[in-house]
Amino acid sequence: MFGTSGVRGPVGETITAATALSVGRALPSCGYETVVVGRDPRETGPTLVDALAAGVRECGGDVIELGLAATPTVARAVGWHDADAGVAVTASHNPAPDNGIKLWRPDGQAFDESRRAEIADRVAADDYEFAAWDAFGERRAVDDATATHRDALVAHVRELFTDETTGGDTTTTAGEPLSETVVVDVGNGAGQVTAAALDRLGCDVQTLNGQPDGRFPGRPSEPTADNCKLLQTTVAESAATVGIAHDGDADRMRAVDESGTFLAGDDLLAIFARAATEPGDTVAVPVDTSLAVADTLAERDVSVRRTAVGDVFVAQATADDHVTFGGEPSGAWIWPTETRCPDGPLAACRLVALVAREGPLSGLAAGVASYPIRRENVETDRKAAVVDGVAELVADRYPASAVDRLDGVRVETDAGWFLVRASGTQPLVRVTAEARDADEADALLATATGLVERAQATATERDAS
Repeated sequence: MFGTSGVRGPVGETITAATALSVGRALPSCGYETVVVGRDPRETGPTLVDALAAGVRECGGDVIELGLAATPTVARAVGWHDADAGVAVTASHNPAPDNGIKLWRPDGQAFDESRRAEIADRVAADDYEFAAWDAFGERRAVDDATATHRDALVAHVRELFTDETTGGDTTTTAGEPLSETVVVDVGNGAGQVTAAALDRLGCDVQTLNGQPDGRFPGRPSEPTADNCKLLQTTVAESAATVGIAHDGDADRMRAVDESGTFLAGDDLLAIFARAATEPGDTVAVPVDTSLAVADTLAERDVSVRRTAVGDVFVAQATADDHVTFGGEPSGAWIWPTETRCPDGPLAACRLVALVAREGPLSGLAAGVASYPIRRENVETDRKAAVVDGVAELVADRYPASAVDRLDGVRVETDAGWFLVRASGTQPLVRVTAEARDADEADALLATATGLVERAQATATERDAS
């Protein structure tokens, strides 16, 4: 039922009010008695929140509703309210017709595999602990969603406005606030907290697509270079030093430098990791991260620990005291001493403070090694079978020591590496290849996609037989 980022998909198909009702019933039935709930601006959000809240309450649980709220706000609010779990009703960076449900622990980390499985098993078995007619739970703030949203946003801003948030320095010089000019593309999502926090830190802030609108009329929700052309142009044609872009629920954060260049996720990962570490530390990164990150950090005697793709796996790795930072090139950044939720507003504040202290973002990016990396998506409704098929094929071609099955199939070669893995949220097989030479990277991608095509054909033949 749950992928690595919760359950999400088209409303009316993967996601229905019945889905939300069942998850709501399962939470208190599994012992999560007080549940914080927030949502992104999608049109279907209020209905799904109503259904989920009804399920929680009829099994005796209490609901604390935040209304419209960024996912990292929801994750932090579980601790603020001494709750047992948090629910973000969001499809994150997915398109407007989708929605979803993601579950959070009191420490800000997403539900891990065992907790997700516990909820999924309850739903699959239709096995719930219903409360007596006079013992239904309460739902607080349901009639005051706007005020609740404002209270949650203010609380999040307050937590961001600390020395720790900006990496130990909220000022450019003693007694003076940050004075950077920043453009924040909210993407019509729930990330208004970023603009509010940066404004309080003293920045001159301009927003794009700042009005919450679940249709995402300004641009698609995912903050990619192609989707953020307006942000790039606005920064390039203004005095701005940094551009910030969020997805619909603001757990992701991507950046544009002062020239209007959209930074690669691997570059941003290396920049954050360098600032967050000391020699001997470890950084958690997923298996699709560029070798450039490991090479750049090795210069500081910082090691890399590879995880499965998904912020929950990166967050789990940060439980180790030696892991001081975790990140994904897609835009999820985790500082475990703050929260184990990817917090886009926190990342934005840290990045702007870093630029204020150390100089232009383009200069910081120039210090990161750069290798050609290729990525391609293959649409398929047999993604698990395709990945298993690729694993069978590579077993005959490469030594076992070169193959890693941590997440999908990752193969190391003398030239570089390639990775074939199933998307956790979409009907896709993702193919990534990297080498220190462009021709080698192209060749590795061609090899990997060829393996995927062969495995897909085999899976189709097996289904037909």
